[in-house]
Parts: sequence; structure tokens; C-alpha cells
Amino acid sequence: MQTHFIMGVCAALAWVAQASANPQLPYQVATTGQTACYDQIRETVCPQKGDAYFGQDAQFATQQPNYVLSPDGLSVQDKATGLTWQRSPDTNGDARIDQHDKLTWAQIQRRPAELNAMRYGGYSDWRLPTIKELYSLMDFSGRGPGPGELTASHKPFIDTRYFLFAYGDVSRGERLIDAQYASSTLYATKNRPDMGKLFGVNFADGRIKGYDLIMPGRAEKTFFLQCVRGNPAYGRNTFIDNGNATVTDRSSALMWAQSDSATGMDWPAALRWVQTKNRENYLGYNDWRLPNAKELQSLVDYTRSPEATGSAAIDALFRTTPITNEAGQADYPAYWSSTTHSNANMDNAAVYIAFGRAMGFMRGAWRDVHGAGSQRSDPKVGNPAQFPQGRGPQGDAIRILNFVRLVRTEV
Repeated sequence: MQTHFIMGVCAALAWVAQASANPQLPYQVATTGQTACYDQIRETVCPQKGDAYFGQDAQFATQQPNYVLSPDGLSVQDKATGLTWQRSPDTNGDARIDQHDKLTWAQIQRRPAELNAMRYGGYSDWRLPTIKELYSLMDFSGRGPGPGELTASHKPFIDTRYFLFAYGDVSRGERLIDAQYASSTLYATKNRPDMGKLFGVNFADGRIKGYDLIMPGRAEKTFFLQCVRGNPAYGRNTFIDNGNATVTDRSSALMWAQSDSATGMDWPAALRWVQTKNRENYLGYNDWRLPNAKELQSLVDYTRSPEATGSAAIDALFRTTPITNEAGQADYPAYWSSTTHSNANMDNAAVYIAFGRAMGFMRGAWRDVHGAGSQRSDPKVGNPAQFPQGRGPQGDAIRILNFVRLVRTEV
């Protein structure tokens, strides 16, 4: 008994020591987890510099997660980001993850206080995650379900070696992809918050969307929730105008081009455009790249939107080309990332972030169904005019000709 107690104490102390390391940067942008290269439709050998498709996600080193499971199995600490997470969204503690664990927005807001009152995992500083904190867990080695959803090839977009996860329960009327996790980030609109949208991450299909808090028929939307603690600086940008048409985020050590590409292009063209800019030594640098999904999402300012501030969802230091969206509204573009989004044995889509409205054709009209700051994916090549009323249950606008925002790591 005494030996087992000493071993348990030693294990706990070792975990605390291991988990106490501070991240190198306050906002050490987490890796996407993507290790393979792709062409426009499938996985392929990684191309060489100068070749088509060079410059995608897997070809650049990024900070890998360094997950440490606590001895009690209740939490997971990522030493790379300095964030500690609940391991499971099993809210009711019945050792199952299902629809009974999902919470309304009102219940979500109360949850950290409940965890802190019971000193969950030995801590009393749990909080709701922001959308940037929650997105740090996204793992793009995942694969979304395909048509009909019940396929053997899907894989969650979260590391299930450390985190417990469950798809939606189709036997109880849910869709397989009903695994939306709540953040604390509300969509910046002029509407009442309780009638607006909450940004969440879907670890079943690999996306960020703004979800209506009140569903048709006045039912309240419910979400899975995993609270977080540690490193309150994660996701907070410290932008500096360098005075040479570049902007540096001192929190992440990422340098960005102040202006975008000023025109839309498909994904292969976006990768080519970056190579062209490097040959030109654009703004004095030849190591620009197409940002990966998490680097690009780190740029989003979730307090800004076309409706709330009359701007793109990005800091005012950046210049963003105006566009006209599918509804004929003045708007702002989406930007390609270098990250492929795999789905049902298909690798023909790439990830992008909407810095303006994320439109869908619903109830006979184009509407902002997902919100500025959402992360979606669409075909790498093709003609968006083939989708005059979008695609899917919300008529999602198909964005194939997206813009580019260059990034490099400041050394």
C-alpha cells in the first residue's frame, strides 16, 4: 500500500514538472498535424521547390503538440501551447459521450464555475476556451465522413490517443457529424447575443462555424464542451506595423504581408503565386509561404465583422481587398491555407478562412450562415458558377477562387 502511494505521488510530481514548462512564445501557434502532401485530388510525393504544388502545409516545420496526460486521466496538457484541457466532454460523468452531455449556451456559461467548485482535476481556474484556443486542438490528419456518412474511412480531427471523442449518435436521430464543441466566442454582429451565433469547432468534419444559438422552432442549440486552463495569452495577437508593407505578430513571431493578393485564384494557382513572389524577392524576402490553417486562423479578429464594424475580421493594420459576395453585398474575401482537407477518401478540397461573410443559400436567399472567421473547405479547382445555390443543407457558397495572404516566420 505504502509503495503504491509513493509511486503515485512520484508520478503526479513528475507530471506537474513536465507540464509546467512555459511555451516559447505567448501564442505558439499549434501544428495542424498534416504530414502528407497532395495534388488537386489525391495524396502524392511532396514536390520540390519550383514544381507544381510546392509550398503546402507538410513541407514546413511547425511546433508539434506535446501532450501530457495527467495521472488521474482527467486532463491533458499541451506543453507546446501551455494550455491544459479537460480530456473528455463527458459532462454528466456516466463514462459515455453522447447527446446527454451536450449543453445549451446558458449551461455552458455556468460550467467553469461548477468545475472550479469541485476542483476538477485538482484545479480551480478552469475557463471556457476561446475559438482560437479550441482550434489549437484541430488535427488535420483527420478525415471527414462521406456521402451517407457511415463510412469506414472517417477519422476524428482531434488526437484520440489523448482526448476522448464520440461522433453524433445516429441511432438517436443525430447526424454522424453532430460533434460540435463550444467556444466562448460569439459572432460579432449587431444582434442580441442570445439570438446570434456561437463559434464552435466540429471535430467530426474539421471545420469552424458560427452556430445559431436558437434553432428553428425556438429550440436551443446544444454543444459538447471541454474547458481549458493555463496560458491566458494564447490567441492574443501583438501586431507591429514594420513600416515596410509587412506586419509582425510578436506573440507568434509570424510576419505577414500587409496587403493581400488583390485577386482570387484556385488552390494550385495560389501555391504558384507564392513561388512567384519569392522569385521576385517580394518586400525584400524570398521565404514567403501560404499559411497553414492555424497560422491563417491566428490572424482573425473575432471582434470585427462586416456587419458589426463594417470591416473584414482582421486588425485594421491590414489592407483587405473588398469584394461583392453572392448576395451582391459589399464584403471581404476568404483566404486559402496550405492545408488539405480530407474527406471520404477524397483529397480534392483545401482549407480556407472567411474574413468576410460565409454565405449560404437558405430559405430562397443568400445569407451569412457561418460568420466571418469561420473555417471551411472547398474544391481546390473548378468553377464556382456550377453551384448557383451553394451546396449542402445550408446551401454553402462554394469558394474556389480565394485570395492569398503571405506569411513568413521572423527569425
